[in-house]
Amino acid sequence: MYDFAVVGVGPAGARVARRAAEAGDDVIAFEQGEIGTPLACSGHVSRDIWEYTPDGAREELLQNEVYGADFHVGGPDSDAYSFYKDEPVSNVIDREELDRTLAAAARDAGAEIHDGHTVTGVDEGVDSVELTVSPDDGEPFTVEAKMVAGCDGPVSRVRRAVDLPEPDEKLHGVLGFDPEPDHGDFVDVHLTVPSFFAWRIPRGEGGVEYGLAVRPDAEEDARARFDRLVDAYGAEIDRFCSGAIPIGPPDSVTSHRVFLVGDAGAQTKPFTGGGILYGMRSADHAVRQIDPDDPATLSAYEVAWRDELATEIRLGHWLRRAYSLPEPVQRLGLRLTSGEIGVHMDRPTTLFSREHLRSYLP
Repeated sequence: MYDFAVVGVGPAGARVARRAAEAGDDVIAFEQGEIGTPLACSGHVSRDIWEYTPDGAREELLQNEVYGADFHVGGPDSDAYSFYKDEPVSNVIDREELDRTLAAAARDAGAEIHDGHTVTGVDEGVDSVELTVSPDDGEPFTVEAKMVAGCDGPVSRVRRAVDLPEPDEKLHGVLGFDPEPDHGDFVDVHLTVPSFFAWRIPRGEGGVEYGLAVRPDAEEDARARFDRLVDAYGAEIDRFCSGAIPIGPPDSVTSHRVFLVGDAGAQTKPFTGGGILYGMRSADHAVRQIDPDDPATLSAYEVAWRDELATEIRLGHWLRRAYSLPEPVQRLGLRLTSGEIGVHMDRPTTLFSREHLRSYLP
């Protein structure tokens, strides 16, 4: 009988496993494939990421520092509206290695981490949860835990097994990588995709990341739009991946002895789709609030993570609406607001911060 079983060892799952093990709980975690692959998420993150990694990780993971973004309402040759700081705004990291680094930190803390193990069954009881696990190279077996953390992504098997509600929507995201090194200081954002955007991110010696996301019911599919984007840049893509991006957390991410963290609970930024930091912050709340012997404490987790993130998510939805404004309105808004900024990329509330408001003063 484990205190916590974690399904999915991405950033959110690894964080739950690490923090729970550090707190003295017995923890086991399962990843369906190889940890870190296949890649299905951008490596462009805020500098807050280093608060969640072990000592020395920055030197191993950092690929580039970003000072701002050039926004376009057309293609690469269209006018650019620049938003920037005099210091790095964000970092570009080795996304696959991040997962492996966080999983190693969880192991070092005492958690049992097993990759190549697919959880095929979740049977929630009154006093425990039984998982059926199928390893790649062996016979299925069962594991019993007092609590189960569903950290298994936007199409979470755990979420479906315990009948928790789905995210409000799932976008279809596409990523591709050009190996040509690029140490540029700015990312490019193109407001050319209905209800979302496309991007180009310089990754230093790691090359260039291109991506976009669309609603599944879009008139033109994500891959066709992606091909036009990279053709416009003249990029040569050597790696390509795609996946769902959950937007809008459901009313509940907990059942009797199961709780969702990260993409499984749609703990993501509606205006970018990113969820690495939101997921790990929610993981910390889960471990602080949940007593594996007391299912009633799951309600404290629901309250805690929403107290921190609900306003940011709500404002993020409003920011995303600007992506669908008429082009003349977009141009006017970008022209009036471009320049030096004082915002944090994970916190839309900083649009109203003193630092950002001072950036408009002469």
